[in-house]
Amino acid sequence: MIGRLRGTLAEKQPPHLIVDVNGLGYELEVPMSTLYRLPALGEPVTLHTHLVVREDAQLLYGFFERRERELFRELIRLNGVGPKLALALMSGLEVDELVRCVQAQDTSTLVKVPGVGKKTAERLLVELKDHFKAWETVPEMAGLVLPSAMPSLAPSAENDAVSALIALGYKPQEASRAVSAVKQDGMSSEELIRASLKGMIAK
Repeated sequence: MIGRLRGTLAEKQPPHLIVDVNGLGYELEVPMSTLYRLPALGEPVTLHTHLVVREDAQLLYGFFERRERELFRELIRLNGVGPKLALALMSGLEVDELVRCVQAQDTSTLVKVPGVGKKTAERLLVELKDHFKAWETVPEMAGLVLPSAMPSLAPSAENDAVSALIALGYKPQEASRAVSAVKQDGMSSEELIRASLKGMIAK
């Protein structure tokens, strides 16, 4: 099991990264909550990781905070929740927002995450309530407040943002509309992704 990587951020194509560790490039997929907090390309980075081994692939997932990885592991233990849906949940909702949804049994917010219908939302909230009992009283849960996105300006910022939303499960036209609705001159891909997700969840 690969539990942690420390190296140089070599590539960033949301939601995928490559971290160079002594010349060996590790490809990871990360939730948007981690993407927003990454340093610039070429800078050192440390990520907590979770390895998923399948018959046809070995997939590595990275998280800026250990508690994000713990949440990911809690989610994929649930029936019908795979890594892709877990990342979508963690990307569409900040950790404290997800906890609040569970506490309030709020299906209306949860169904706005791609891949989550009403029946799935109702089932997840019931199961998560039991799993989150220990989390709800932990101060660090509310401490995962996301800072402003680190700037990484590039001509393809809009395309990167649309691609990231599609990778999370949004339809291409939906992703394109969401990015177009929030884009402003000079916004980085991370800023576009974050604003687009907030706009879609808030609707």
